[in-house]
Amino acid sequence: MLLAMLWTLALLPLVLTAPFGGHADGKGPEEIIAAERSALDRWGNGDPQGFLEIYAPDVTYFDPFGERRVDGLSAMKALLAPMAGKIKVDRYDMLNPKVQRHGDVAVLTYNLVDYSKQADGSEKAIMRWNSTAVFRRIDGKWRTIHSHWSFVKPEVKQATLQ
Repeated sequence: MLLAMLWTLALLPLVLTAPFGGHADGKGPEEIIAAERSALDRWGNGDPQGFLEIYAPDVTYFDPFGERRVDGLSAMKALLAPMAGKIKVDRYDMLNPKVQRHGDVAVLTYNLVDYSKQADGSEKAIMRWNSTAVFRRIDGKWRTIHSHWSFVKPEVKQATLQ
């Protein structure tokens, strides 16, 4: 019995850190998911600053509305500034969030469904997204170094050759 207890105590640090890449820094996937949720909460109220605060200076960004990658925090500020106060998401569901951490880099993937309240009080799903955010630990804080958004099952039109 004593040997079993000692063995359990010896293995306890490994068991506690195993689900998150074997790091014993007390920072689980919940911290990264919480940062993203906080940014989404602010975004839904027309405040893009939540995302800007977690972006690294060298962030890169893709979304289905842009033709090219956006490079750097200054470019992201310029892209998001016109949207301030214009976005309204009444509620969202972050589905299947998964964090895969490898040292000081972590990848967060999830599906997002945005909802809007209708005149009759019901809710309607208005957008469905796939999201990938790559985080890097910088000065002890998780910062987004790359963000990629795409539509869930977009309608793809057949290209015509002329």
